[in-house]
Amino acid sequence: MNPQVPTPAQTQAPAWRVLLVDDEPLARSRLRSLLADISRPATEVCGEAGSAAQAIELVESAQPHIVLLDIHMPGMDGMQLAQRLKQRLHPLGQVPPQIVFVTASSDFALQAFDVAAADYLTKPVRAERLQQALLKAA
Repeated sequence: MNPQVPTPAQTQAPAWRVLLVDDEPLARSRLRSLLADISRPATEVCGEAGSAAQAIELVESAQPHIVLLDIHMPGMDGMQLAQRLKQRLHPLGQVPPQIVFVTASSDFALQAFDVAAADYLTKPVRAERLQQALLKAA
């Protein structure tokens, strides 16, 4: 039995599962609205988290393909969470979700790619740029 999370191309699933992680509810709402307007790639929001602790639980239960992740959050920040997800899932034989950082500052862009982020978006996010990031992550 393969414990890896299959991709939609492997399973003929209708959409990429996306987890929204941001401590600001309005930011998550904005991302949800943008995702609803993007038809390619097909996505579905499989969960929302306002903290890194919630995100870890949801990654394990919802098994998203992509995590849209804020950097500045109370407690564990987005960079630490991205690193922890990769460390935690690899030993279990699971493929960590693709990380797309969505943050207000461009200050952490280089650091984001050190944790193998698929992309890095600055707020306010434009639909076209989000679509490009999703296609890159997919």
